[in-house]
This record gives sequence, structure tokens and C-alpha cells, in this order.
Amino acid sequence: MATHPPALRRLVAVAAAVLLAFTLAPAAPAAAAKPTPGDFTGYGFDQCLTPTQSAMDAWLLHSPFWAVGIYISGDSRACRNQPNLTPTWVSTQLKKGWRLLPITLGPQASCSDRFPRYGNDETINPKAAHRYRKARKQGRAEAADAVAAAQRLGIPKGSTLWYDLEAYNTANTACRESALYFTSAWTSRIRALGYVSGVYSSAGSHIKAMDDARVQRPGTFLMPDRIWIARWDGVANTSTDYIREDGWRPGGRMKQYRGGHDEVHGGVRINIDSNFIDLGKGSVARRSAAWCSGTRVDFPTYPTLRKGASGATVTAAQCLLKKSGHYAGRLNGTMTPATGEAVKRFRASLGIKKNRIVGPRVWVALHSHKVKTSVVKYGGTGERVRRLQRALNAASSEQLAITGVFEATTTAAVRRSQARLGLPVTGVVTPTMWSRLRSGRA
Repeated sequence: MATHPPALRRLVAVAAAVLLAFTLAPAAPAAAAKPTPGDFTGYGFDQCLTPTQSAMDAWLLHSPFWAVGIYISGDSRACRNQPNLTPTWVSTQLKKGWRLLPITLGPQASCSDRFPRYGNDETINPKAAHRYRKARKQGRAEAADAVAAAQRLGIPKGSTLWYDLEAYNTANTACRESALYFTSAWTSRIRALGYVSGVYSSAGSHIKAMDDARVQRPGTFLMPDRIWIARWDGVANTSTDYIREDGWRPGGRMKQYRGGHDEVHGGVRINIDSNFIDLGKGSVARRSAAWCSGTRVDFPTYPTLRKGASGATVTAAQCLLKKSGHYAGRLNGTMTPATGEAVKRFRASLGIKKNRIVGPRVWVALHSHKVKTSVVKYGGTGERVRRLQRALNAASSEQLAITGVFEATTTAAVRRSQARLGLPVTGVVTPTMWSRLRSGRA
């Protein structure tokens, strides 16, 4: 790494950020990507060194995590060298469905006993003159540096950029106030450059200092849009006794609930911190698509249908058979000969006994027919989640609510289905599991 003085490096970074902010034709990957992490409720992890692509692929298929923290800038970060972190790495993760949490770890509080880390990394200037003018200048410079790094990597505007401010002694007035002015300036500049401001810190340190200032001195400091609370209590939620429940709600919190530890997923071991995320609107499904002009297809259980059966579940079966291309008759709610023949043809397509019975295997396959087979896990939303929930209900009477949101009860049902199928019990629905569902085996 070059050894130019920090001030010169920051001048170059500010100039680069200004030029990038006014570029008329952004690079194609940034233009195509959606802001990250977007609206999401789920699990994430962060690690000092950006994982390799093979590690990310293994964890996508086998871990509960669907968000990853990456250190993109800051002279005080432990892993200054990030050989895996490239524009290609970023675009690949976004295409695969990962949510990214870009982190900057630059100047730290002046009273911290852990910084400067290297000797040539700055700490936040504690001088109070002109409302901590020097600290505010540092905050703006770090924001410009972070935006420049984000844009070089293809992280689109509208994404949240996080500032990592490690724990410090909040009883030290100059140290605390300079830190508050620093993150206030960071937030102002991040917003001006088109991104969303986030601040990470310990619950009892800068997070509490910001919350106290928010309530006791409203308007004095510009608060970040989102907070990332470090509170290693082992509870996967976004609450802590250190701050009030009303702050940064709804949709403005995530919590690092477990500190450094090893986890192995898909045979890949990584030392991580674990996080629970509830940002934006959270994981909320859009309104369900209409099936066959409003035919009801959501049921807690799906009974076996034979000749002579009638009712709403028969209408649902006729609708699903029509959608699969095996039935062209009326949706009359009666197991007519034409309906029975359609069932027989559908069963033939599955390679199973050609009779006219709609049993669990037929129901599961009908609900999974031609569904998009990409990975889905906790935090996923949409029609494929609804179809998964219907298939699980058909397979073993799970009686899941058909919400279109992949949450704890759906995860538990998936794990039970995987155990029955002899698949790795991960709670993650992979293309392999979708294949089993499409064949009716669940």
C-alpha cells in the first residue's frame, strides 16, 4: 500500500468522490443493481476479510445468512488488504441474492485505548473549537472516501454505507462530543452523495450516546438513518436495554448479537460475528397473484381427492392442473371424468402410477410446477415462497399460514422436510430441494 500522508490521501479521495458523484453515465453493474440491503428481515454475518467466492457459494446454499458485511474503506480497519473484494465479487453476490453491508472503519474516538491501530491512522480530533470543526471535517472526508470506494466496487446509490465506531469512554466529554459531531457530518455527506447513512457501535457506547442526544438534545446532531447495534446477548432481535425502543423504528435497526466465533456451513469454516437485520420495510411479500380468476389455492391441508369428490379443494386442483397445461375443462369443483383424465396425464408426467387420484405427491408437484428454482431461505418473500408453503402443507399437513414470507415457522417446516428427504438439514431451499418438490417428493 502507498505511504502518502493521510491528509493527501483524503484530498485525493474527496476529489474522486466529487467526480464520481457527477458522472453522467454510471457503470452498467451499478445501474443494474438494486440498493443493498434494501427491505430485509433476516440473518447476516460479518468477517474481517472478504470471503472467497467458493466460500460465499457454500454459505449461500447451507447457511441461514443472506447478508454479509464487507470492509470497503478506512485506514483503521484490521484487514486493510482485501484481495477478494472486487467489482466482480460485488456484482456476483448481488446477482446471487446476497445483501451487502459495506463498512468503513476510519478515525476512531480520541479516548479509545485501541487506536490508532497502525500509528499512521488518524483518530477523531477532540478539539471543541467551532463546534468540533476538525472532527466534522474528518467525518465528511470519510464519507467521501466511503462513497468513492462503494462506487468503484459497483455498490449502487441508495445503498446503506456503515461507519464502524468502536467502543470508547462516553464519560469523556470531548471524546464523546467529537465522535457525535463526526458521525453527524458523516451522515450529512453520505446523504448528499446519494447513499443511506448507517452507524455501527457498541450498544452501551456510541449507540447510547446517539440515542441520548436524539432525545435530550434534539436537533443538535444529525442522526444516521440506520443503526447497527453491537450487543452480544445471543438474542437474534434488534432490541437492547441500553437504548429506548422508539429510536430508529420501524426499519432502522440491526443487531450484532454474537461476537467472533467459528461456523461451518457446506464444509467451509469462517470466523464471524452474527447479526439479525430488520431494515427498510423488512421482508414483506407483495399481494398474492390471482390464480384462475381468484380461485382459492391456499389451504392448511390438502385432502386426497378421488372420483366423486367435490368442493373448494377440487376447484383448486382443477386450477393447478389447468396452469400446468394438463386440463382444459371448467372449474366446477367436481371430480368429473375430464378432471380424472387430467390427473392421470399429470401423474404420467411425474413417472408415477397412472390413476385418477390427487394425493400428497400430486399436490406437492402441482404447487411446485415450473417454480423458479433459485435459493430461498429465511427473509425471502414472494410467490415462490407461497408456493413452497403450499407444497409443505400438501406434503405433511404443516398447516403453515400462506404469507409469502419465509420466516421461522417456514424454516422449521423446511428442515423437517429435508430430514424426510435425506437432504442436508439447513432450512435453505436449494435447487436440489426444488427438484424433489417438482417431482412430488417431499
